[in-house]
Amino acid sequence: MPLHLHFGADDFLRVRFAISPLCETHEAVRTLRRADRHGYHLPWLRRMRETVAGLDLSPLWLFMPSSPPGYTPDFLGRPPGVPLAGFEEELALLRATDPAIARAEMAKSLACVPGAAESAPGRAALADPARAVRELADVTERAWHTLLAPDWPRLRALLEAEIAYRSRQLAGGGLRRLFADLHPRLSWSGDTLTVRTRSDFLQMQDLDGRGVLLLPSVFVWPDVVSGFDPPWQPTVIYPARGIGGLWSEPRTGPALVRLLGANRAAVLAALDTPSTTSALAHRLGLTPSSVSAHLSVLRDAGLLTSRRYGHQVRYERTPLGIALAAGG
Repeated sequence: MPLHLHFGADDFLRVRFAISPLCETHEAVRTLRRADRHGYHLPWLRRMRETVAGLDLSPLWLFMPSSPPGYTPDFLGRPPGVPLAGFEEELALLRATDPAIARAEMAKSLACVPGAAESAPGRAALADPARAVRELADVTERAWHTLLAPDWPRLRALLEAEIAYRSRQLAGGGLRRLFADLHPRLSWSGDTLTVRTRSDFLQMQDLDGRGVLLLPSVFVWPDVVSGFDPPWQPTVIYPARGIGGLWSEPRTGPALVRLLGANRAAVLAALDTPSTTSALAHRLGLTPSSVSAHLSVLRDAGLLTSRRYGHQVRYERTPLGIALAAGG
C-alpha cells in the first residue's frame, strides 16, 4: 500500500541526498535471509557464505521482520545528518540511543511478529533496552567489518555516482524530473510524493518543513523503504543505478587488450558507472598511480571524460569509449 508524503513550501528547500554505511550494513544483513533480494547479489552471497557461518546475527534479525506488515526500529538505521557519514560516527549515534526511545521502537517491531515479544530474546530486550542497544550496536559493528568494509570503496563509488547523476537531474528539471525515474514505486503529483512500499497499510505523512532525505542503497533492491517518524527526518531508501554490474569483474576482449594493453583495457571496461581513481584501483587491484596514468591517457584519447564533485574527480566513458568497450 502507498505512503503519501505531502510537501509544504519549506519542504521543497529541504530535499537532500546522503550515503549511510550504517543503513547499508543493515540492508546487507536483510539480504542474507531474503531470497527475493538475492538476484544481483548472488556473487557477493557466494563469497560471504563461509564468513557468515561464524557470524551470529540473530539479535538484529529479531527486529527485522521478513514479511509485511513489519517494522524495523528507526534508531537502528537513523537517517544520517551529513551527506557522507563515517561508519564509526553513525555507530556512536546508535550506541547513544535513548533507552526509552529504543524500548518503544523495539516493542513496536516485536508486535509485528506473533510471539516475538513473549520470546526469551524479546522479553530480555524490553526488560533492559540499554543493554539491547549495546548488543545491537556490537552485532552491527561485527557485520560491518565482515560484510561491507572490504568492499566499501566499490560500494561508495557507485552510491556517489548515483547521487551525482540525480543531482544533475534535479538541477535540470526539478523534483518532477528527479522523481520521474528514481524508481517505479515512486511517483510525483502536485505536492505529493507517493511511495508504494511492502506495507499493508495506507499511510499519509505531512512533512511539516522537515523535507525528505533520499538515501541510495545497493542492498535495499528490489524494495523501496520509507517512513521514519519524528524525531527522525522522513527518508526514502531506494536502489541505486548500476547494481547489475556491481559484483561482475570487468570483461576485456582480446582485441581491446591488443589495442590498449591489458591494464588500460581493464580500466576502460571497469567504468560501467562513473568512478574515482581510488575506487578503480581497489576494484582492479592496481596502484592508484598506475590507474591515474591510464585514466589520463584514455581521457586524452577522447574515451573518457572527468567531472569534479567537491574534492573528488569521477571518470566516465564518452560515447566513443562506450562503443569501444562494447566492441571489445
